[in-house]
Amino acid sequence: MLLLDRCRLGLERLLEAFTVALLLALTAIVLGAVVFRTVGSSIPWYDEVASVGLAWLSFYGANLAALKRAHMGFPGLVSKAPPPVRTTLFLVSEVIVIGFFLVVGFYGYRVLDVLAWDTLVALPAVHLNVTQSVIPISAALFILCELLSLPMAWRKMRSGVNSEEEEIEAAIRQAEDDLKEHRA
Repeated sequence: MLLLDRCRLGLERLLEAFTVALLLALTAIVLGAVVFRTVGSSIPWYDEVASVGLAWLSFYGANLAALKRAHMGFPGLVSKAPPPVRTTLFLVSEVIVIGFFLVVGFYGYRVLDVLAWDTLVALPAVHLNVTQSVIPISAALFILCELLSLPMAWRKMRSGVNSEEEEIEAAIRQAEDDLKEHRA
């Protein structure tokens, strides 16, 4: 396995673990708040922390999707195009995505200085620059995920492979295998 593949796999496992941890923490916070409210008490900070947790889950989940090239796109359109057009579409889309996240990361980092003095309302010990750090960190991770998955995406694009068709065929094979096991 190449170093690039090991890095991609390591980052994938890290993002999976982190997003699962965020999901479990978010679930525990919300369920805990429901229980406390049911018994006549309430946690004053849960809604604010849950909102931040949901945002973090969305951002880091998007990074994981970027690493797996699972975001919405037009793979059928690209794979059916002639090779020179396919290459141009691929390169232009990569430049747009990476450029967009460079801008998001730059301004997301700059806004942290503005937020450095603000805190969460219900938890004054937690500064907003901590909660909003997800923006520049996630933007940098998105770029890294795009770059780590670029060689595989390039090979698929050059060979005219449609990733959606590939996933559908894999799901059909899995369903057929499951059916065979069930009948046996």
